[in-house]
Amino acid sequence: MTTPHAHQATVLPHEPEKATLEGRNKILAFWLFLGGEAVLFGTLFATFLTLRNQVADGPSAAELFSLPMTAAATFILLVSSLTSVFAIQAMHRGDKKKLATWLAVTVLLGLAFLILEIYEFYEYVHHKEYGMTTSAFSSAFYTLVGFHGAHVLFGILWISLLIGQLFKKGLTVVTAPKVYVSAIYWHFIDVVWVFIFTVVYLLGKVV
Repeated sequence: MTTPHAHQATVLPHEPEKATLEGRNKILAFWLFLGGEAVLFGTLFATFLTLRNQVADGPSAAELFSLPMTAAATFILLVSSLTSVFAIQAMHRGDKKKLATWLAVTVLLGLAFLILEIYEFYEYVHHKEYGMTTSAFSSAFYTLVGFHGAHVLFGILWISLLIGQLFKKGLTVVTAPKVYVSAIYWHFIDVVWVFIFTVVYLLGKVV
């Protein structure tokens, strides 16, 4: 008689991240946190737009940027946002294996994006001698893009730890909100990158 009851105890609701008051509070608090992050990024964008033409003796954005590589990085990050959606769908089905798989794919795509960004910075610094202190524009550029890259790195580490928790503690109403808010965070940094790609790289090439 204990086996059926034990099996029933493992059945999760359709949206386990919202099944408890604690889970709902975590999601609400995280949205408030992202509001603060949006203000911070907005400040960095405003600073960049103010200084974008202050190139001193360095190259302009049109001379500096390579759109094919940046477009490839953008595509990779957008695909990673899709894989995080697949992860949440798997979580709602209660499929821990596919959830962990899609989270792992998201992490790998995030790493690929980060490697391209590091390579881009390496090219600018070592091959074009374009460093953080070259001009006001370069300082604003490295600060904005580098700050976003730090967020991507944090997301990669966070999701990696969550994958470990899923294998250790399983998919429960405790672990599900953590996975859900990590997906919200990942979508947030993807949206921020779309703005960076548009405002920094595309406008830099045409304006």
